[in-house]
Amino acid sequence: MPNPRLATRYAKSLIDLAIEKGELEKIYADMQWISSVCKTNRDFVNVLRSPIIKADVKKKIIEAVTTGRVSEMTAAFTRLIITKGRESNLPEISNAFIDAYKEKKNIHTIKLTTAAPINDAVKNSIIDQVKKSAGFEHVEVEERIDAGLIGGFVLQIGDKLVDASIAYDLRAIAKQFENNDFIYKLK
Repeated sequence: MPNPRLATRYAKSLIDLAIEKGELEKIYADMQWISSVCKTNRDFVNVLRSPIIKADVKKKIIEAVTTGRVSEMTAAFTRLIITKGRESNLPEISNAFIDAYKEKKNIHTIKLTTAAPINDAVKNSIIDQVKKSAGFEHVEVEERIDAGLIGGFVLQIGDKLVDASIAYDLRAIAKQFENNDFIYKLK
């Protein structure tokens, strides 16, 4: 069951410890890796959340998956989470850590959805415009392709949305035809 408050507390503790030990970048890379494993491997997440599988078996599974891929601090942290019975929250904790890291480093994530892949020049132009208009120093782009847009792009910055797609324009035109004042409506 999702518990964002718990995930935030554990993530904050880990980020504070990582800063104290001077391993923030290494732990950030580890948490990105753990997050990607959790997103791509549903069976791994199901094992973490299973009440039937014992904690010592989960510990062995996590160690088998993470050995040689994460730092000792991250490995110790995952062992602590299992000891506390919070292994089911590992995906949330890793995502909360990534969010806290980005907030601490003042990195803003924008989501760019296009109808077709775009080249680096166009992407950099969009990033420069976002930096200039929003006053951001560091911008990270999450790209998605959605052929349903037909053309153009959709840009999401936090809770703001810029829809400059052909599909949006076509929907707007269709609404204008629905409200056509020149056609008498028969009742």
